[in-house]
Amino acid sequence: MNRLERYNWDIRFLDMAQLVSAWSKDPSTKVGAVIVDINNRVVSVGYNGFPKGISDDIRLDNRETKYKMIVHAECNALLFAQRPLTECAIYTYPFIPCPKCASMIIQSGISRVVSYVNTNERWKEEFQLSRKILKEVNVSMEEYALPL
Repeated sequence: MNRLERYNWDIRFLDMAQLVSAWSKDPSTKVGAVIVDINNRVVSVGYNGFPKGISDDIRLDNRETKYKMIVHAECNALLFAQRPLTECAIYTYPFIPCPKCASMIIQSGISRVVSYVNTNERWKEEFQLSRKILKEVNVSMEEYALPL
């Protein structure tokens, strides 16, 4: 696949991850993830939210409680996949995976992570660690500029 074709597929799946992120009930940060195989077929999707059956009516407004309970989009996509993920790619919106999710991505056999550049100082150190561990194990990382 040439560079332009790869870029076009990447943007399509980033758009899809953005759509999936809208399903999250989190009032502050909506995150989406899409996993695809080497033939550009969708394998799984996920968004950030509480575990199945856990009430989110009042807990989502309590940041301290929410962070202890919420399942990240990447983790949900990994858990919902019904097949091995070796050589798959994961697309995340609006930013790259945190170090814990990056570790799970590595363990799953995913070989490529695609997202948007995020310069939010709040997560700067975490994103640096994610990039470092992904690079250490040769998981390809592609970050695009956010569209205007």
